[in-house]
Amino acid sequence: MRSRFPPTRFSLACCLALLLLITANSIHLAPVAYARAHGPARADDAVIVSVLGLFHPREFVVTAPPGRALILHAGEQSVVLENSGVSSATVRIDGSELIVSAEGQELRSTKVAVAGRGNESADFTLEIPGKIQRQYHGTLEIRPASANLLSIVTLDLETAVASVVAAESAPDTPLEALKAQAVAARSYFVAGQGRHRDFGFCDTTHCQFLRAAPPAGSRVVAAVEATRGLVLAYEAKSFAPMYTRSCGGRTRTPAQVGLPAAAYPYFPVDCQYCRRHPVRWTSSVPEHQAGSLRASDETSRLAMARRIGWSAVPSNDFSLAKDGDRVLLTGVGNGHGIGLCQAGAGAMAESGAGFQEILLHYYPNSDIVRHSGPNRSE
Repeated sequence: MRSRFPPTRFSLACCLALLLLITANSIHLAPVAYARAHGPARADDAVIVSVLGLFHPREFVVTAPPGRALILHAGEQSVVLENSGVSSATVRIDGSELIVSAEGQELRSTKVAVAGRGNESADFTLEIPGKIQRQYHGTLEIRPASANLLSIVTLDLETAVASVVAAESAPDTPLEALKAQAVAARSYFVAGQGRHRDFGFCDTTHCQFLRAAPPAGSRVVAAVEATRGLVLAYEAKSFAPMYTRSCGGRTRTPAQVGLPAAAYPYFPVDCQYCRRHPVRWTSSVPEHQAGSLRASDETSRLAMARRIGWSAVPSNDFSLAKDGDRVLLTGVGNGHGIGLCQAGAGAMAESGAGFQEILLHYYPNSDIVRHSGPNRSE
């Protein structure tokens, strides 16, 4: 963090006041279990995320964990899900209605809400039968959306941050790099609203990966707790930072990959680790599918990835060569190459850099401030 106090002399009273201010805003917070240990979340710290939408679900199974109870509300009716009795309920779509099957009964409603007793956040498992299941800590709402089900989880901000850091980071990521990732993820949640109409964020790379919250005592939880409340700001306003897996040696600006300008200008910086250890890749795609693909163009890269898979064009830094009826791509890096480079951050942390140094390297002219509510910082 950058000091905002110029060198000068203070009276004893001013020194005492300054000491109290620094103590109140200290970033050295005692490690505890993630957000559930801190009681109910403030309303302005709630993060609303649509989950599992990539699977276009038409049926969900909601399950209470052992020793815990969930209250499922379907219209005016309620069902208690607990391990000692009926622990699961199936929710499926039927036109504009939902059908809930639990305890041998069938309920119909246009919306299903699931929470703990007293409507508080709770642990639960959400499953798409035969495809995927994930655990969450929060509250759940399920409703029809066209021909599919929309599942929305509301989480405490710090729980959401821990869930993103766990999903975005490799198991061997150094602690200081995890802290940097935590500040970036938190900043995105604080300042990145508005990308979706019916909810705040999704759980894909369109926003941020979000998976199960990590267990208490894990290194990810320690990183989140050590940076609790800290976000990135530019010109006194928090911003939603972009970050990338591997930058290829030098980070880019949005304009360099054909994206619109952002609240933060993303000054390009050298990444010594990726320059010395570049991630190189090759790919071959059918010529008729590569017609609109252009290097240094994130929009065309994403369009190609959605058609034939994310591994086809891992980054924007590549060259193209015709190879019969196919096009050979040869590139470097992984991701759009903008903002924090996760590979470079890990290397900086291993060399002894703290999370503040890492963040200020990849986001020059930014500040690390304490979040204190929607669009406010201290």
